[in-house]
Amino acid sequence: MSYIGTAPTIGNFQVCDAISVVNGQASYTMQVSSVNVVPQSANHMLVSLNGILQKPNSSFTVSGSTITFASNLVTGDVIDFIQILGDVLDLGVPSDNTVSLAKLTATGTKSSSTFLRGDNTFAEAGGGGKINQVLQTETTTPQDIASSTFTDLTNISLAITPSATSSKIFVIVNIHADTQVNDKGFGLQLVRGTTNIHTDNGQKAFYSASSRLQSKYLHHELDSPNTTSATTYKVQIKTDGGNTVRFNDQSLSSITLMEVLA
Repeated sequence: MSYIGTAPTIGNFQVCDAISVVNGQASYTMQVSSVNVVPQSANHMLVSLNGILQKPNSSFTVSGSTITFASNLVTGDVIDFIQILGDVLDLGVPSDNTVSLAKLTATGTKSSSTFLRGDNTFAEAGGGGKINQVLQTETTTPQDIASSTFTDLTNISLAITPSATSSKIFVIVNIHADTQVNDKGFGLQLVRGTTNIHTDNGQKAFYSASSRLQSKYLHHELDSPNTTSATTYKVQIKTDGGNTVRFNDQSLSSITLMEVLA
């Protein structure tokens, strides 16, 4: 590559610690500040023996941190210096199929439908706003609640495992209640784990249907759980004045969870 002016100096140049020759020995350990060092190859070294530069891979070879001369050194020989030229930052072109996703330490699911994001997580192709998964549970199993404090609606609970901490969960709850007595209502609370994410204390109006009073309540919430662990969403109910209200009897109730990729 051509440069205007002086070419930049690159590499991690190191001079090895002095090595004392052992009579009849060819192999020696290379260290810098008493720590073993491993050159990239013999071609990345300058080695002087008895005042003469040695030819890489001919006069000496390298394996790990060990340099081996072509013949045994004897008393009186002097290893003048060993200079390691270091990583010259030229990675070259990797051969086909030599870099695999298994070598990456990113979180998330590696597959043909995901991509690696800037935060080192794998996400579904298509980017932010895409629905990654949809879960739903519904019930027509009746449940009577008579409580002035919030109580679990036992059949309306659902767990989801987000694929990334940045994902949002779009929650939709559809609650059906009915009673045979006028002026009863209920408040609703949406809970993630043990965290309340929505509270509506207002009394829900009932309407007449075949001598029964019925109410349909629909609510949606966009939540940010900030986790990749299984997370449970549930509905809690409290009734007006602690009076009894029956749920899921004349029509089904449901909760729907959608993971929205950020």
